[in-house]
Amino acid sequence: EKIFFSFEKCMFLLCLLSGPNAMEKKLAEYKCDTNLAITLKLVRFPEDIEDDSTSFHPEYSHQTFGDDEVAFGYKGLNIQLYYTAGNLSTLFRVRYSSKVTELFDCVEPDDVESKIREIIPPGFTANTDDFISLLEKEAKFEPFGPLLHSYTVPNEEAGVLTYQIHKADITCPGFQEYHGRLQTFLMWFIETASFIDTDDDRWDFFLVFEKYNKDGETLYATVGYMTVYNYYVYPDKTRPRVSQMLILPPFQGEGHGAQLLEAVHRFYCGLPKVQDITAEDPSDNYVNLRDYVLVKLCQGLPSFAVEKLHLGFSADMIKEAQDKLKINKKHARRVYEILRLRATDMSDEEKAREYRLEVKKRLFGPYRKNQRELAKMRKCLRPEELVSHMGQMDTRTQHEELEKSYQLLVDDYRRVIERLAAHA
Repeated sequence: EKIFFSFEKCMFLLCLLSGPNAMEKKLAEYKCDTNLAITLKLVRFPEDIEDDSTSFHPEYSHQTFGDDEVAFGYKGLNIQLYYTAGNLSTLFRVRYSSKVTELFDCVEPDDVESKIREIIPPGFTANTDDFISLLEKEAKFEPFGPLLHSYTVPNEEAGVLTYQIHKADITCPGFQEYHGRLQTFLMWFIETASFIDTDDDRWDFFLVFEKYNKDGETLYATVGYMTVYNYYVYPDKTRPRVSQMLILPPFQGEGHGAQLLEAVHRFYCGLPKVQDITAEDPSDNYVNLRDYVLVKLCQGLPSFAVEKLHLGFSADMIKEAQDKLKINKKHARRVYEILRLRATDMSDEEKAREYRLEVKKRLFGPYRKNQRELAKMRKCLRPEELVSHMGQMDTRTQHEELEKSYQLLVDDYRRVIERLAAHA
């Protein structure tokens, strides 16, 4: 009796006979980088759907596909997540050129569709015609909540583009569903992102929209957003804490982050019960952005006048920044150091030395704390234990680390000063 095998079965048997290395090599062809496989779009016009120039990709996908950011079981994998530009109605499709089961029917591919379904809310479509129908309804979409601020940005094609910042809360009709779609972007662009509990009424939402024209009608496109949680401060104050902030990739590098943060800051400055404004686990990029915005706000305050900067960081600076702009002491100190650097002739060795020593004195705080801890250890540790801890607190290493921290900080400060000069 003759036994016939399909081509795929023959390949499978050949790999088995060739040994594990050949098998692994063949299976490796079915691994896809999920940061490249996921394609995102913000669609304004039907022709955008097939236009690759409107696509962008995630920076991160580890929270959905694991630390390796790999999906196994496919060749040519393309996970399409397309959103209408305003309301973010969603088209979700999975495409691929071949699947591992076509070659090895005993090997299971990753269920990529289920993984994506875990983070996108229900109500999406997988049909292009249905998506185009949703796109036609975009003319009815209006920004949520009251308008806080509007501004313009020069544009080569349109001349000038207009943007609006609105404050929303969960009671706005349709906002909860919209926010469910919007927050999915966090998973792709913030490394430690998590979804928030929108049932808590202490959340504030700030949204950025672009106004654009389509067939003679004014429409709105989602640009980015920020979430802020209002913490209670005894006895009768609140402390707004920025939790999440994202400007969508097609709009990055145009100054929208600074506009949003400044608008939010000014909003809370107008509320008497606000103590100060902070941020939850801020990234380096956020800290640099906040430095720029706070310096911009503080540079006109009398206590931060150029003639007062060389007298040192003062109680007047702390009080005025707190009372007028809800800026805490720690952030006011950074503002002072940036403004003093701008006002200091660093080619003058004596002035440069004075500035360097003052900044290093603040940076030395953690090292001084280590020295105090070491003094306590001398009294209670055995000699061999003390040697171990002293190795961790080597004085020379401390000075090297201090100098490195200072240089990195000054580099950041100079970038803030350059940005201020560019937008003066």
